[in-house]
Amino acid sequence: MLFHSSIRKELSRSFGATLVVLITIVMTMMLIRTLGLAARGSVNPSEVFLVMTYTVLGYMPTILSLSLFVAIVGTLSRMYRDSEMVIWFSSGRGLADFLPPLFRFAWPILLLIAVFALVGWPWANSQTQGMRDQYQRRSDIERVSPGEFRESAGRLRVFFIDKDTPDSATASNVFISSIERNLQIITSAQSGRIENIGESRYLMLSNGQRLERPLLPGELKISEFRSYGAKVGSDIDPSNGAAPVRAKTTLNLMREPSVANNGELAWRIGMVLAAINFVVLALTVSSANPRVGRSGNLLFALCAFVLYYNLLNLGQNWVGTGRYSMGGFMLALHGGALALALLWLAKRHFNWSWHPFPVRSRSPASSET
Repeated sequence: MLFHSSIRKELSRSFGATLVVLITIVMTMMLIRTLGLAARGSVNPSEVFLVMTYTVLGYMPTILSLSLFVAIVGTLSRMYRDSEMVIWFSSGRGLADFLPPLFRFAWPILLLIAVFALVGWPWANSQTQGMRDQYQRRSDIERVSPGEFRESAGRLRVFFIDKDTPDSATASNVFISSIERNLQIITSAQSGRIENIGESRYLMLSNGQRLERPLLPGELKISEFRSYGAKVGSDIDPSNGAAPVRAKTTLNLMREPSVANNGELAWRIGMVLAAINFVVLALTVSSANPRVGRSGNLLFALCAFVLYYNLLNLGQNWVGTGRYSMGGFMLALHGGALALALLWLAKRHFNWSWHPFPVRSRSPASSET
């Protein structure tokens, strides 16, 4: 009982500290990334924190897996360094006896990883995608700030307005510059408003003039108008196909088997299987020599995690393009990693040697002869 409780108590402290540090780092990186998207006009600046929160929730399976892996490796490496492992080994405990307390500590975290990977990941992606689509469907007048030159959604026009009206769909002193059909078209009007015609939005200008100048040498054409309409922005309810694969629920991926859906499904299920393998792998790579530092051991453990995680992402691309089947890839990667970790664990538990026969040293007398 003391054996189990002492290990789980130290693992809890190490896991909590590692999780806080990783979440802080990821939130800082996502904040910088989201601010960049907002500066490019892909995300509503007022929803930066919300988008960042959804993004961090989507990355929680990876954060939890890495925190669990680092906590186990760090705790067991510290026990090797302080010779606590020698005490447990002397009391009749082998290295394989550490698996039960490790999984008793890790099973709530593994369950949480499964929930985030199978449910939280698609939900967070659907929420983020919905906010982006809603922000992209706003009108071009709503994109423009008064007194500033701004590009339209498709970067085909440059707008300048003096919007002094409370309605976001109307503006005054509108200036539009665009290039169409090898013509540079400059349009100015006293006022403009957004009108919905069918499923499209149109910018209706009043009391203005239109200048058309060819890019090549040619005649300049100037015309005046009382009312002029141009289609702007996107349709009100655009139908751009199905939802992205990342935003589909796990149940829909199973109901609609396809190459792309299988690749996404292999990644989600693979995150859960990888987290289980990380517990066994962390136990095998945590052994360290007490006479040397443990920085090299931790570096090797992190390299093993990065390699495994990159193979998982690479396998998603392979399965998604039809290069490999989902079952064959998952059996090769996760089954192979588990078999390798168990073989390595058995080697350390039973003190197997790579040399089948002991090497006999030559005696001094024989060397002199």
